[in-house]
Amino acid sequence: MNKILKTFKSIEKEIKVFRVPSVTEISFDNNPYLVLISCILSLRTKDKTTIEACRRLFAFADNPKMMVRLKAQRLESLIYPVGFYRNKSKVILEISKRIITDFSGKVPGNLEGLLGFKGVGRKTANLVLGLGFGIPAICVDTHVHRISNRLGWVKTRSAEETEQALKKIIPKKYWIKLNTVLVAFGQNICLAVSPYCSKCVVQSFCNKRGVNKFR
Repeated sequence: MNKILKTFKSIEKEIKVFRVPSVTEISFDNNPYLVLISCILSLRTKDKTTIEACRRLFAFADNPKMMVRLKAQRLESLIYPVGFYRNKSKVILEISKRIITDFSGKVPGNLEGLLGFKGVGRKTANLVLGLGFGIPAICVDTHVHRISNRLGWVKTRSAEETEQALKKIIPKKYWIKLNTVLVAFGQNICLAVSPYCSKCVVQSFCNKRGVNKFR
């Protein structure tokens, strides 16, 4: 446990010079709805594109009632060029309608309610709980899954297995920030292919599991 926490805190210090992930940046507004929509926009989309699309969209609609007033074509134009922008436009409008009709205009603050939305998976739901509501939750995306296994913290095959394994070894007070820290680390240092092991502050603690080539 001490080794894991020491490694995590070292990574946290190292990534302070990098920009935080797009959804984390949006979460500074303390608005669960904006976090949810930004999560949807971020799927299979680079952070720079995501944050620009979010800013354009939220300038016109930053709550469910305003969002459903947008025509689908207008919404598509605002979020383009995020990946799968046409499908995401439909998902955003449908979720916004359901938030109004089923949840009195407020994003549900529980896993069951969030997972009930079409287009929202466990990763997005946990990120909304953590960054949107401040409820301890571990969001496992490709970076968290890869890095946790690479470091040797866990030995898992799926994101959900990783989530459950991390809950057993990471103190709850670190659950929310875990995604932000490891995503920034994964985007800048611990890359999927050819990570920068030579300039990584935790390389001596790392099992380098799955690493065939590094810089």
